Amino acid sequence: MLNLLYESIEQLAKEKGIDPKIIVTAVEDALVVAARKYYKTNEDLVAKFDEQSGRMSVYSVKKVVEEVANPIKEISVGEARKLKRDAQLDEEIQFQKPIDVLGRIAAQTAKQVIFQKVREAERDNVFNEYSNRVGELLNCTVKRFENGDVIVDLGKTEGVIPKREQSRLEKFAFGERIRAVIVRVDKSSKLPQVVLSRADPQLVVRLFEMEVPEIYDNTVVVKGCVREAGERTKIAVLSKDRDVDAVGACVGMKGLRVQAVIRELRGEKIDIIEYSDEIVTFATHGLSPARVSRVGILDTEDRQLEVIVEDTQLSLAIGKKGQNVRLASKLVGWHIDVKSEEEKRHEVESQMAEMAYAQTSIADLKGLTPKLVAKLRESSINTVEDLGNQTPEQLMQIPGIGEKMVEKIQVAVDEFYDALKQVESEEAAAQEPEPTLDLLGPDTSEEEAEAEESKASDEEAGGTVAEEGPTVEQTDEAPAETVGIGNNSDSDSEEGSPQKPKEEEVL
Repeated sequence: MLNLLYESIEQLAKEKGIDPKIIVTAVEDALVVAARKYYKTNEDLVAKFDEQSGRMSVYSVKKVVEEVANPIKEISVGEARKLKRDAQLDEEIQFQKPIDVLGRIAAQTAKQVIFQKVREAERDNVFNEYSNRVGELLNCTVKRFENGDVIVDLGKTEGVIPKREQSRLEKFAFGERIRAVIVRVDKSSKLPQVVLSRADPQLVVRLFEMEVPEIYDNTVVVKGCVREAGERTKIAVLSKDRDVDAVGACVGMKGLRVQAVIRELRGEKIDIIEYSDEIVTFATHGLSPARVSRVGILDTEDRQLEVIVEDTQLSLAIGKKGQNVRLASKLVGWHIDVKSEEEKRHEVESQMAEMAYAQTSIADLKGLTPKLVAKLRESSINTVEDLGNQTPEQLMQIPGIGEKMVEKIQVAVDEFYDALKQVESEEAAAQEPEPTLDLLGPDTSEEEAEAEESKASDEEAGGTVAEEGPTVEQTDEAPAETVGIGNNSDSDSEEGSPQKPKEEEVL
């Protein structure tokens, strides 16, 4: 009859997938807790479980000493030798305690301890099994929903897909079979330990490994993948074999391979991009499906790029709410500043005007006598820019300059700005192209930009895959190798040449 206890322990251990010795240890610990609670003692108690007979025993342990200081935990040599003739110093003597008097409350306490130990053992087993499998794709079944989280059945244990790891396009049903990737394994969490994700970029990589044999056998390598779950994914691939087209292998015949991945992701857009070690080429491909005119490196230390696109391609390059340029920046690893040709032209003109102000000497202003120029230079006013930063009050504080001289300076500065503005207007009129109908300029609405992006993406794989971005056009007009960050194209650039400052600022 007593052997049935050990048989039950073995059966429980098999169901939970843990070692029977763990449950035996849990039973012994539970027996000690129950005995201590019943006897209300501070004695050192130990429990023993006999696997052969199934008997359980509890003992009080005392240490043999020459002089007893704590009677509860120590016993003298003389007393010990009455119980055991060969008792020696520092030896431990065990005194058996009856357990048939423990009662129902003690048994309930023991039950709770056993369950706790078994749960801890289960969690250790789960952690040891899944901790080395982070990034692996698993098939699982939706089991229940808790506060927006999806609890899934992994077979031996449960996993959780938190709300933040779910795609906004996806709604799951009870019992539905889904695929998810392991992102981490928590050992101390009260929730299921295995945390899975449907929004992690590794999910896309694993799905492509399943659909594309060239990726699985390492002929095609995934060099990077960025994603905004439910919206768009950009994945960069590189072929190790000259005869294998990396982008074509991922797309498949008539787009069958990539379409299988898209169906698993519930219609999410995917851009497959050819990887390049040259940052300029890679950034050009990364902004696909937009066509890039040229790319400049602004700062290699801060990793800043400046990308120039045609006016009609600006909205497409930026994407809806800046999504395209944001994903491209993450994929490339550089900050990307997208500008249209018109914005770049105005920026260059503004810089040239500023240089003109900074480099024009006050001696070149008409109407200023050499004596007046000398007085201004004595006050460290050497250029038109310096002069424009002075107020009338500041100028009148210079020895020898009165109100009439201030008026003369005002007239000279006004004539300089008027002449400069006229020259810039003539240059702008000479460079202005023939008027054309611009359907997608810098001021294009978000809806039109999205429609243009959709149209460009539909060219490959049923309207969802952009195989390769345009190549960089190297022209004589390209800026020096300098790069810019961020995205300044969300706001319209200021047109025209620099405006004439207010009267008090000119002086």
